[in-house]
Amino acid sequence: GKLDRKALPAPDQSAVISREYEAPQGEVESAIARIWQDLLKLERVGRHDNFFELGGHSLLAVKLIERMRQIDLSADVRVLFGQPTLAALAAAVGGHADVVVPANLIPAGCTRITPDMLPLADLDQEAIDRIVAAVPGGVANVQDIYALAPLQEGILYHHLAAEQGDPYVLQVMFGFDSRERLQAFAQALQSVVSRNDILRTGMAWQGLESPVQVVWRHATLALEEVGLDPAAGDAVRQLHERFDPRHYRLDIAQAPLMRLAYAQDLANQRWVGMLLFHHVALDHTALEVVVHEMQASLLDQAELLAPAVPYRNHVAQARLGVSREQHEAFFRDMLGDIDEPTLPFGLLNVQGDGSGIEEVQQGVDGALAQRLRAQARQLGVSAASLVHLAWGQVVGRVSGREEVVFGTVLMGRMQGGEGADRALGMFINTLPLRVSVGHIDVRTGVKATHARLSGLLGHEHASLALAQRCSGVPASLPLFSTLLNYRHSAGEAASEQAIAAWHGIHTLGMEERTNYPLCLNVDDLGEGFLLTTQAVVEVGARRVCGYMHMALESLVQALEHAPEAPLRELSIVPVDEREQLLVAFNATDAEYPLEQTIHGLFEEQVARTPDALAVRHGRHQLNYRELNGLANRLAHYLRKQGVQPDSRVAICVERGLDMVVGLLAILKAGGGYVPLDPTYPADRIAYMLEDSAPAAILVQAATRGLLGETVVPLIDLDKGIWQDEAAPNPQVDGLTSAHLAYVIYTSGSTGLPKGVMIEHRNTVNFLTWTHRSFDAQTLSKTLFSTSLNFDLA
Repeated sequence: GKLDRKALPAPDQSAVISREYEAPQGEVESAIARIWQDLLKLERVGRHDNFFELGGHSLLAVKLIERMRQIDLSADVRVLFGQPTLAALAAAVGGHADVVVPANLIPAGCTRITPDMLPLADLDQEAIDRIVAAVPGGVANVQDIYALAPLQEGILYHHLAAEQGDPYVLQVMFGFDSRERLQAFAQALQSVVSRNDILRTGMAWQGLESPVQVVWRHATLALEEVGLDPAAGDAVRQLHERFDPRHYRLDIAQAPLMRLAYAQDLANQRWVGMLLFHHVALDHTALEVVVHEMQASLLDQAELLAPAVPYRNHVAQARLGVSREQHEAFFRDMLGDIDEPTLPFGLLNVQGDGSGIEEVQQGVDGALAQRLRAQARQLGVSAASLVHLAWGQVVGRVSGREEVVFGTVLMGRMQGGEGADRALGMFINTLPLRVSVGHIDVRTGVKATHARLSGLLGHEHASLALAQRCSGVPASLPLFSTLLNYRHSAGEAASEQAIAAWHGIHTLGMEERTNYPLCLNVDDLGEGFLLTTQAVVEVGARRVCGYMHMALESLVQALEHAPEAPLRELSIVPVDEREQLLVAFNATDAEYPLEQTIHGLFEEQVARTPDALAVRHGRHQLNYRELNGLANRLAHYLRKQGVQPDSRVAICVERGLDMVVGLLAILKAGGGYVPLDPTYPADRIAYMLEDSAPAAILVQAATRGLLGETVVPLIDLDKGIWQDEAAPNPQVDGLTSAHLAYVIYTSGSTGLPKGVMIEHRNTVNFLTWTHRSFDAQTLSKTLFSTSLNFDLA
């Protein structure tokens, strides 16, 4: 039956890895230990205990850094990920200087905003006046103007580039038991808009060197009641179709960057509402904060909320923190030798509008999730590091690379400044991560991936454009075309207050979209994981989900039993697909004449259709009887010149009837032909003659001079000295299908050309397949267009 997890006892100290306990030393270690105990729900923490071994993760890391900041302890978050012990973190306290956020210098009652009032924007007076004039209420309604955060710039680019719709308009569908609950929801949301500057923000870009965001003092949530036709079907579907982001756009110059469209759903005796909002203003974590603040409003407890954190604080951190030179040095070190993009399944277009994308969800098996977390704790790394390595495995296999680069979504709150854990806004950032999935062993791969992720955290506010420029990939190509978004989505059990607050309000669904052709969202649910794949239909989201689940399983299995195994040996192909690839697709055994020769098949056709057209070249043609007779006479002549089974006979003639006669004659005499293209350079022809050592060479007057001086007998087909030979089919003693039919030389692009010897049975197999795959009418008129030196078989 289904496991009742709520009935299980809560994990205690024995459920986590514990080193030999040594008590914290000094006030700093003791203070940090108390925070760890509270966040990780542990009775005690030793100075050598590892944050990740105790169950820590990135979301808790943000809370940890914020709690430390509240007691005036600042530290570089990279220390926590690179050396995640209590003692190391305490030792790093004081080694990290917080960015000083410039004050908002626009006073209340301001009648004109001047450049010196905008420390986070580079604007002249003319641009400021133009921006202010576009805001309803003018200067009296402008609270602040500042630059965009890195990912906001990228989102704005895709908004402007989209010809229709917008891949970054997101939607959440709600159901309401009554119009009163709908109105309460809207009022609560308006209260959140009024509290938070990012929700009262519009974007300005026209006529500016760099875009800015303009915070309005007052912005009213747009409400739109939609009349639906009950006869047209489901109300939710109708609402979705009307506001589908594939064709619907929000005006991101106007605040707030959200609207609520609602309609009466008579069939279900309820109201339905679609909340549309722009990703440029909110990320996944911010949505959870919105829900928290709305709940407080619904309970009439909004006054108990901590003061809202201005989004300008994050912009200041991103703009004034780590320097451009530091970002460039980091990404050059990671990406400098990457000169080709990583393109899984060959997917190149990263300018999509979200259309043509399918989405599939798959939970990670509960037992596998527990094993994965156990391995992460034992190695002292985050579960996210194992997930990133597994995704690297998938990307590597489907792109044919052992050094892969893909985009990873960073929270952007590690160095987000004071109150970053409860701030609204677009904090996340997409940056490239390089993962090695080739010769290195599994354990080393995990450690290396964790180290790269840890290093990336120190540059979480860098722009993607800067990172891409630091690689060797041409600017015209994307560095990567796939994305991994690992996020913590473990919700706490709803309290009685929460249940009361949201009574009569129901979440019906949410839709996220992206411009990338392949994305994997991994929701860390606390115990399990949920995989959500968005992929172009041609690739198949379900297929990719299966690969990822198998990659996780293979990685955990290897860590448990063979941590020294090379990563390249781990499988990503699920058992059922492996069975299909190796067995079902290869169940192609078919009977074919094992002992037959190529010319034997031809002679059978002569017997069946002697008067049918066999070959045509220009105005000249031969039927099967005529072609067979000419080939037989030449074959008897070749036999008299010493040609026997496995003898090589070169043929250097122009395309025409003589070429076909010559090929058949060589085969009928028991030899294998070596085609020499008359257009080849003389040195290549000379090399092929020397290497193949033919018993004779068939030529024409036009090609004889191409062979230079040679001791090999030349047989000039133009002279026809073999025309008086016998016409019956030659009988060559001992000739079988295992004898040589022809020799094809490679191009020589990697060195000297190499001769590949093909036996009769190989070509007979190919010809038999051809006749089974194509009907006789199709094959009755076939254009022989390929070079004689190209092997179709």
